[in-house]
Amino acid sequence: MLSFPSPKMIKTNGIDMAVYEDGPKDGIPVVLCHGFPELAYSWRHQMPALAAMGYHVLAPDQRGYGLTSRPDAIDEYDMEHLTADLVGLLDAFNISKAIFCGHDWGGVVAWNMPMHHASRVKGVISLNTPFFPRPPFDPITGLRAAYGDDMYMVEFQKHGEADALLAKDVARTFRFFMRRNVLSQEEFRAASPEVHRLALLHAFASDEKDWRGELLLTAEEFKVYVETYLRTGFTGGINWYRNLTRNWQRSAAITQIVTVPSLMILAEDDVVLPPRLADRMEEYVPDLEKAVIPRCGHWTQQERPDETNAIMIDWLKRRFIPGLD
Repeated sequence: MLSFPSPKMIKTNGIDMAVYEDGPKDGIPVVLCHGFPELAYSWRHQMPALAAMGYHVLAPDQRGYGLTSRPDAIDEYDMEHLTADLVGLLDAFNISKAIFCGHDWGGVVAWNMPMHHASRVKGVISLNTPFFPRPPFDPITGLRAAYGDDMYMVEFQKHGEADALLAKDVARTFRFFMRRNVLSQEEFRAASPEVHRLALLHAFASDEKDWRGELLLTAEEFKVYVETYLRTGFTGGINWYRNLTRNWQRSAAITQIVTVPSLMILAEDDVVLPPRLADRMEEYVPDLEKAVIPRCGHWTQQERPDETNAIMIDWLKRRFIPGLD
């Protein structure tokens, strides 16, 4: 059985946040930011490995997730709120600066931390999610034009619909999402137009026996996710997607450069966030290292924890010296 710390509840930016802590308090702080539909628990393999190397590890259930508050107003899930939540986390633990590590949506937040709160960031690690500079058009308009109305991020804009669909049978939802060996990049290129449109909710409605790949989680891990989301539902996490247009509107004046040391960990077989999306990142993230984990799908830190931990720890040891900002 894999142990996981008990949460500490803090006040930050007007909400209550559950934070899971490990490692020495005088170690270099590393904040682990999960994605959708995940939890701080998604970092269960990284927390003890980083703590054993002397890092002060903090993994929050982010706004809308787990034991953390779930405000009703959609605009309270924009990037200004999400990054300010993490500044408040640092304040609650009396930390001046931290390395922010994120996966999926957590990667978006991690990249935004040095652009919104540069004085609080030592470095950035992102799993799967490259740095995306602000596009010249509304991202939802762009996604609809590129993929169609049934692309999952476009469908998530319909208030209440995806929320209800995913919450109807939470166990089925996690059997669908949390899978490994679903598609290689080669198989994705040969797949049907529906697959290329990333019409995940349509695929979710298909017969379960036709789903590709196999279950990722153990029975114990699966239970943690299902019991949590039976209580919380999915609206909090989906509300992050419903702020894509708002984030775009409110970021016009923000310089799209990340100047802190950064590490991009890519997964060879993540078809939603394929490694090619990071090809030009150096234009916006000049101090950047990249690593690719072969034969790995979307759930990188849970699918390939040993490889993920080794890459993170190697970079952290080389780039950050304890006691120096």
